[in-house]
Amino acid sequence: MTVFSSSQNDAAAYPLQSLFIPFPFVCFTLAFLTDIAFWQSANIMWQNFSAWLLFAGLVFGAIGLIAALLDLVRPRTRPLRPAFPSALLFLVILVTALANSLVHAGDGWTAVVPYGLALSAITFILSVFTVAISARRYARLAWRV
Repeated sequence: MTVFSSSQNDAAAYPLQSLFIPFPFVCFTLAFLTDIAFWQSANIMWQNFSAWLLFAGLVFGAIGLIAALLDLVRPRTRPLRPAFPSALLFLVILVTALANSLVHAGDGWTAVVPYGLALSAITFILSVFTVAISARRYARLAWRV
C-alpha cells in the first residue's frame, strides 16, 4: 500500500550542486574575516588561514561547477536550477577568489592588506548579492508567486 499518490516522475530531483555550492560562500566569508583579523593583529597565522580558506573555497567551487554541469543533463532538476544571473555571478566570484588567492600567495603584510583585503571584501559583497538573488528565486518557486 502506497501512502503517497504522486508518481516519482512528478517530483523534482535534488540538484547535486546544492551539496557543494554553499561551501565556497562560507570559505570566502571566513577568508574575509581572517583578512580583517590579520589587518588588525599582523599575526601571520591569519594570513595562512585566509590562504587555506581561499583554496578550499576554490576547490569546492570547482566541484560545484562540475556538479552543476551534471545537473544540466538531468531533466528532473529543471525546477531547481539556478537562474542565469546567479550562475554568472558565481563564476565572477570564483574568478575574483582566484585572483585573491594569487594575491595571498605573497609573503607578509603586503600580500593581504592593500589588495587582498579589498579582493576579499569584493568577493564577500558579490557572495551576499548572489545569495540574495538565488534566495529570491527559490522563494518564488516555493510559494508559486
